[in-house]
Amino acid sequence: MVVSLKGLFKKEKQEHKILRQVQRTGDKLQPEYHRATEECPYPERWSMYDSMTAELEVLEFLRAVVTTIKPELVLETGTFSGISTLWIAEGLKANGRGKVITCESDPTVFLSAQGRIASSGLSAWIDCRRQSSLEVAVDGRIDLLFSDSDMGIREQEVRRFLPQMSPYGIILMHDASSHLKQVRQAALRLEAEGLISVLLLATPRGLAVAQKRQGRH
Repeated sequence: MVVSLKGLFKKEKQEHKILRQVQRTGDKLQPEYHRATEECPYPERWSMYDSMTAELEVLEFLRAVVTTIKPELVLETGTFSGISTLWIAEGLKANGRGKVITCESDPTVFLSAQGRIASSGLSAWIDCRRQSSLEVAVDGRIDLLFSDSDMGIREQEVRRFLPQMSPYGIILMHDASSHLKQVRQAALRLEAEGLISVLLLATPRGLAVAQKRQGRH
């Protein structure tokens, strides 16, 4: 029998490592440990569940946006563990209306999130799909887009769903810090093209808040 050294030492995906840790210890809040940036020099003042789920304060902001603008349709890209999905769903439940479509392409991650959602008591507000954000079909007008998938495709997915965005809808792009750069540059590039207006929030990992320009009155 021939054993492939490449297969033997195959690097485990970060998402899978985090999920294994959560299975062992459960969800535990800890200080945010993202590196300090010029706009956010004290990241430890924020809290996080893990290095991939949005910071606790961003989750609170996300839920507040949902209860503030009362969306009928929310689209979340990158379900991961499903924590952010549940915060969105809590906002929808408080509103008494709406639905969040969330998509995740990794089958292992998807199954884990599906289990969390199924036991949450909030599944009536959630449509969880095992698909890439660049493939998922969404019918109707999108009132809130939370872009939190692989950073390399965030710009593509915003461009893809922009025609479906309500002119008064909100686009949130996570991981838009000056250190991570890729998402920040994507948001500013979309703004430079006249497609969206951007506000950059000074959180540890960065959050771009945007609205499309076309169609506003």
